[in-house]
Amino acid sequence: MGFLKEFKAFALKGNVMDMAVGVIIGGAFGKIVTSLVNDILMPPIGMLLGGADFKDLKFDLATLKDAAVSVVGDVAEKSEPIWWNYGAFIQQVVDFTILAFCVFLLVKLMNRLSSIKLKKEKEAEAPAPAPAPEPEPEPTKEEVLLTEIRDLLKEKK
Repeated sequence: MGFLKEFKAFALKGNVMDMAVGVIIGGAFGKIVTSLVNDILMPPIGMLLGGADFKDLKFDLATLKDAAVSVVGDVAEKSEPIWWNYGAFIQQVVDFTILAFCVFLLVKLMNRLSSIKLKKEKEAEAPAPAPAPEPEPEPTKEEVLLTEIRDLLKEKK
């Protein structure tokens, strides 16, 4: 029973729940970025490349070898194409770059917000500066006269 209690305590910790929410939101955000790349950015780029769908850009590696034709018995057969799908790879790189940039901006925003919050907390905790002590007022004429009399009496003793 101790194992289950330990697992429950672990699973219900705030950090684990925050991470779960982050993974779910990250998955949804990844779909948005994929749609942005596939449906918004790549069609104009494909149009600039001659109207091709970027995902369909590929190269037949079998054309690179001299033995693109194989001989089976007496009949020459053309070998199956081996596609190098560089368009799909480039599209994934663009997808990743946009996603990484968005995460970078999000982390930067969160750091800025937390530093502003910490700064406000420090300002709230800092004690207010003590007011400067007021200068002592000038002694009145009576006080000056009494001080002189006191000093004269001390000298006579």
